[in-house]
Amino acid sequence: MIQHSFCDKSVDSLCIAAHFDDVEFMAYGPIAQALQTERGFGAVVVTDGAGSARAGKYASVTDEQMVMLRVQEQIEAAKIGKYSLLAMLMQPSSVVKQGGEPLLQQIKQLIIKHKPTTVYTHNLFDKHPTHIAVCKAVIQALRQLDKKDLPKRLIGCEVWRGLDWMDDSQKVAMDTSYKPDFAQELMGVFESQIEGGKRYDKAVQGRWQANATFFESHKVDTATRLSFGVDMTPLLQDTTMTVQAFASKQIDSLRDRVLALLG
Repeated sequence: MIQHSFCDKSVDSLCIAAHFDDVEFMAYGPIAQALQTERGFGAVVVTDGAGSARAGKYASVTDEQMVMLRVQEQIEAAKIGKYSLLAMLMQPSSVVKQGGEPLLQQIKQLIIKHKPTTVYTHNLFDKHPTHIAVCKAVIQALRQLDKKDLPKRLIGCEVWRGLDWMDDSQKVAMDTSYKPDFAQELMGVFESQIEGGKRYDKAVQGRWQANATFFESHKVDTATRLSFGVDMTPLLQDTTMTVQAFASKQIDSLRDRVLALLG
């Protein structure tokens, strides 16, 4: 594990992400909030980046070189964002997808040590297998903690699938309007991924603008940009509920709403 701190604030919000740059793409709202308040923001990146896609001037970069590049990019982003904690667990993606106790122990130790009020991670409806694996590991690790160590909220964030389809009662809207130029600077750090033509930085911010515009049909927009999350706290409150049951409930709710509108 590699750890850094670029701010003296205690960690109030902690984002646990699969890959380098996932934190910035899915948790810009909490990052911005921490910059404007006394609340500290912490980031945990689980994988080592060795399997990252590469093109352009990075096409011939070896796995070992890519790991170092991605670590340095993430450190630079944490400096810009003034993170209270940056922990890089450096796990191979293949190991993460298999699950296992070592990852759970690392997550639990970080939660117990920093005691965040809110934990952000990937959501159960994401289409990236590694994102799903990290989400499930976070849920499993939190369920093994004593109640006194649990965060108040667990939020699953959108990356490789939007959450605009969810019922508003389950949706968590996070304001990402804060300084668009700063958001671009923060995300633009990850050049090794953007260089190859995958403009994640532009795509994510485009989603935010669409979310804000299409959030409510009969009200004037109160934010110019929004990212969505799903409140997964019920999975901590009821440990007998399976992740499949939780996901099914949300999907069934969408089905019911669509069919009701059709008459």
